[in-house]
Amino acid sequence: MQLKYIDFLKKLLIFSIILAVSVYLLTYVLPEKFISPTLPFLFVFFFSATGIVHFILLRISVKRPNRFINYFMLLTFGKLLFYLTIILIYALIKRDDAVAFILSFAALYLFFTAFEVTQSLSNATLKK
Repeated sequence: MQLKYIDFLKKLLIFSIILAVSVYLLTYVLPEKFISPTLPFLFVFFFSATGIVHFILLRISVKRPNRFINYFMLLTFGKLLFYLTIILIYALIKRDDAVAFILSFAALYLFFTAFEVTQSLSNATLKK
């Protein structure tokens, strides 16, 4: 399990760096009103959240492989609720940056979720 997690973290780091460079280049093309000043922190947040959730999923797949899908769906739903809470709180506190923050958050959510799902599915197919 530990080697799988380290391998996942390496892939996640490479993915995050490529995505960060792409977003950095987009900051020169997009208007400033679409770029949130919290964007660098969002990368750290999503990197951490994705790493933690994947670690939990790996532990579950070792201990209770027949319940993996249930836990995956539960964790994904819980993560979504947590993310929506963060978006709501930030939007209420920083109204001037709310639109840029929500757009940045949503884009990173889509990219990191797609990465996490593809990695989880590849782990699931390797076990068969």
